[in-house]
Amino acid sequence: MLFIMFSKKYEPRFGLYELTLRCNMNCIHCGSSAGQKRKKELTTEEWNKVTKQLADLNCKEITLLGGEPFIRKDWYEISKEIKDLGIKVTYMSNGFLIGEKVIKKLRKIEPKTVSVSIDGATKETHDKIRQLKNSFDRCLEVISNLKKAGINTTVITSINKLNFKELPGLRSLLINKDIVWQLQIAIPLGRFKKDLLLSLEEYYAAAIFIASSRQKYSQKELPIIGTHCFGYYSKILRNPMVFPWNGCQAGISTIGIQSNGDVKGCLSLPIEFIEGNIRKNTVIEIWQKPGFCSYNRNFKKSYLNNNCIGCKYGKKCRGGCLGVSIGITGRKNGDPYCFKLIEENPSILG
Repeated sequence: MLFIMFSKKYEPRFGLYELTLRCNMNCIHCGSSAGQKRKKELTTEEWNKVTKQLADLNCKEITLLGGEPFIRKDWYEISKEIKDLGIKVTYMSNGFLIGEKVIKKLRKIEPKTVSVSIDGATKETHDKIRQLKNSFDRCLEVISNLKKAGINTTVITSINKLNFKELPGLRSLLINKDIVWQLQIAIPLGRFKKDLLLSLEEYYAAAIFIASSRQKYSQKELPIIGTHCFGYYSKILRNPMVFPWNGCQAGISTIGIQSNGDVKGCLSLPIEFIEGNIRKNTVIEIWQKPGFCSYNRNFKKSYLNNNCIGCKYGKKCRGGCLGVSIGITGRKNGDPYCFKLIEENPSILG
């Protein structure tokens, strides 16, 4: 009875699997510093065991990412277990390894979407950011092949100073391709350096670009989504995130599992947010553990930092994206990339 009451309050509806930290690229903005695999990464059987436990916790969707998820030979077996348990599967990939054989298997999985990263409107910019020659042309080819196979496809762009001015060109490249375009800001975690971080002025300009693009183009022409880092509570912009912001969902509706079994509320958070390991405790035990993700589950307005102190939305917003706040300021609950803050204090734009 206690478990039933608890699980109704907090359900990990969205699971994030870092299948491996191994990657075939060396992206300059990678928040995970992906490249080599972690020591003692989970086996197929261990991942499938995790999936069964998440199904018991009423998980609805699991995203497979990395590193590069398709670099693991057992990605299909892990995906099939997720699908067989009635959970939706999505993928986040750099696209390079998605060939004909992978697409054939993906059609059997029927994923909610396959997300492929494109970080520039030109091959020069994209390949520079991705640190792999010909990756731009390869990504465009893969996206075309995914669509021909009838697979839902999303393009993810991480915005930084190198590609900020190429957003209009990238929009032109993607329009009327029957794909979703997801935009997010690159934050200074892992390999990404602060000197490539968008300024507040560039950040707000990117938000204006998203909002205006969504007004100019229909959902049929190009659905555009700004992720959780595009907020919050603007009086001017129509919500670039599409969905209302209700605070960081780490440990509330989201759970992240690293390839070595370490568990966090969200994979974007640094190592000090590790809450346990699935080789020592079950996912259910970790999720139910008193104090799990207490920074969100037991949030108090007194936790707010920086310019969020005293904000009327503080309790609901919880200081914006936790990962962005930590990456930029080194502190929780005080994301400076906030529409409300910028609009009320335009002088901070310099």
